[in-house]
This record gives sequence, structure tokens and C-alpha cells, in this order.
Amino acid sequence: MPRISSGKRYAQAAFELALEKNELESWRAGLKKMAELTGNEELMALLQNPRLPFAAKRSLLQKGLGEINPPAFNLALLLESKGRLKLANDISQQYNELLDFHRGIEHAEVIAAMPLIDEDREAISRRLGEIVEHKVVIDAQVDPSIIGGFIARIGDMLIDGSIRQRLESLKKCLIEVRG
Repeated sequence: MPRISSGKRYAQAAFELALEKNELESWRAGLKKMAELTGNEELMALLQNPRLPFAAKRSLLQKGLGEINPPAFNLALLLESKGRLKLANDISQQYNELLDFHRGIEHAEVIAAMPLIDEDREAISRRLGEIVEHKVVIDAQVDPSIIGGFIARIGDMLIDGSIRQRLESLKKCLIEVRG
């Protein structure tokens, strides 16, 4: 059986538990704390020390996480016991995506030739929202090679409205007419 390479399964399980117990926000906050904790290199080095007893690791986690949803703390202990606490950031991101989807929010990766101003972000978000029939939050990136326009990816859907793509299409048409 293949090993879990990402936090997707853990996030799915956490989301289902949170939904069942109506603890969506407390889980989100707990997973965020876990993700932030993994950024503490000193603490992570201590936790990865095989000579440190599990009781001491539990105490370090409890101190590092502070007030946290008890089932989320149990997940942190489980991840630590399996040597997978470093997945906490991925789990938190995956959980947030599941929570957003549950709330009718889609995420779109938008690549534009220049940085988007707020008005452009809102217009693109609104238009993409009409296409997918959900509210869309944009993660904008810049790639000058697309010349103009934008490329948007929402899940498996790709919308290429770039000038580069239009020029490539025009080039193909001219070659076909010529040939």
C-alpha cells in the first residue's frame, strides 16, 4: 500500500469529524496552530529526536500549541508518533480548501502579464464566479511571457484568455491557410 505523501487524507478525516461535531472553526484554528508550530525549527528538531520520550514530546506539543481543540491535539500526537508532523501545513491548507468548498467558495489561480489592480481582481473573480456558479477567490501571479490577458485555473478547468494563446492560434490559422 502506498504511503500518504500529502495531508489530503488527514484533512478529509479532520473535516468530516469537524462537520459531524459542528466544530469547523475550532478545527481550522487548531490546524493553523499546528502548521505554525512546524515553522519552529528548534522545536521540530527536538520532536524529531528519537531519544526524547513520547511523554516529553507530548508536553512540548501541548506547550507549543496552547489551547487547541482536543481532537486536533490528538491528531498532532498521531502525526508526531508517525513522524509526520511536518505534514501539518499541507493538512491545514487542504482543510481550508475543503471548508471553503463546503461554504461555496472556489479558489482560482490566475496568471496575468502584470500585477492585477483591485478592480481587475474583482472583475475576474466575478466573471469566474458566474462560470463556476460559486464565489471565487483569486490567487494572482505574474508571468510577463503571456504578453496580456490572463490564464485562470479552477480545479481541473483551465481558461486561457492570454494574448500569447491568441497569437499561437492566429499562427496556426495562417500556417493552415498557407499550406
